[in-house]
Amino acid sequence: MRASTVKVWELIHKWTSLICTAFLLMLCITGLPLIFHDEIDDALNPDVWQPKSPDATPLTLDEILTIALNNREGEQAIYMSFDIVRPVVNVTSGPTADAPGTKMHFASYDLTSGDLVPPADVGESVMEFILQLHTDMFLELPGMLFLGAMGILFILSTISGVVIYRQYMRKLRFGTVRKQKSTRHKWLDYHNLLGIVTIAWVLVVGLTGVINTLEKPILDTWRDNNLKQLLSEHQGGTIAQPVASLSEAVKQAKLAAPDMTLQFVAFPGSNFSSNQHYAIFLHGNTPLTKELITPVLVDAVSGEVIGLSEMPWYAKALSLSRPLHFGDYGGLFLKILWAILDVLTIIILGSGLYLWVQKNKKLNRNTPTKNIANGVTQNG
Repeated sequence: MRASTVKVWELIHKWTSLICTAFLLMLCITGLPLIFHDEIDDALNPDVWQPKSPDATPLTLDEILTIALNNREGEQAIYMSFDIVRPVVNVTSGPTADAPGTKMHFASYDLTSGDLVPPADVGESVMEFILQLHTDMFLELPGMLFLGAMGILFILSTISGVVIYRQYMRKLRFGTVRKQKSTRHKWLDYHNLLGIVTIAWVLVVGLTGVINTLEKPILDTWRDNNLKQLLSEHQGGTIAQPVASLSEAVKQAKLAAPDMTLQFVAFPGSNFSSNQHYAIFLHGNTPLTKELITPVLVDAVSGEVIGLSEMPWYAKALSLSRPLHFGDYGGLFLKILWAILDVLTIIILGSGLYLWVQKNKKLNRNTPTKNIANGVTQNG
């Protein structure tokens, strides 16, 4: 590779690193506790709630729905969602089926008894704060897109670093750390070695992070195109009052999309359904596919399955990137590995800043004062 080409790659590495490092440090530091989100939540907010009758036959979804609407007289069901771990069903209701979020009421019910389940929010507030900072810095979509741009710079910095390292190691053995040299040289060798060892992980986490910052545009596109296309074929008319059994509708939806687990139900008139149908959303059963969602449309009057729509490739990419980004698909061992690699990335970023500062100090020491130099030249 020509010297001029190497110089270009060095400039790319230098400036992409300098621009994104501060934000990448924030993301790595906040990402560390998020890897253990579930474990920290359990520690900060242990779940003391127990189902009233754990050995009893669970109530049907129709029975839970009746109890929920009796508790909120005059309201209509909008959404129903399901706790993954506990026998708990969540019901969102409102004065109308298309009520805005500010007028919705959310309540959780014990599936074994129909009793209300008290909310748990002590530990969640801590992790939600960290997640919000990590996701968009409390700036919503502009913050997400900005962090996505920083992620792209980070990927460019990583790729350019590999190109430079390849040139740098031509006269040295792989992994060489020159301990007899100065502190700056040793940190340069450690910086390069850690960078090349973690490159695969860094690129995976960086790329999935960038994809995650596009969550809102991707979901909006999916909803406005694929999902609305399914709904629009059966849209129109007044909002129907559900007559068909919800339990039976869910059973039929599972038959239409086998090997999937119930996630939530959107009732007729809600944003995620038509005016005449239950929109029943199911997700995959494995840790890696649990984010892949398939909506099934069921007539709320006849109970007939109308159709289903698989997620498009870009929505699947988003869904698969979530567990991959946090190592949330391979148990505790993978989370620990993700945490170790995260710490190594923090060291890489910190050492990069240290090397830049030390290099500038060295340049300043070696540069004579311009006025003195000019005076010597003129008087000579």
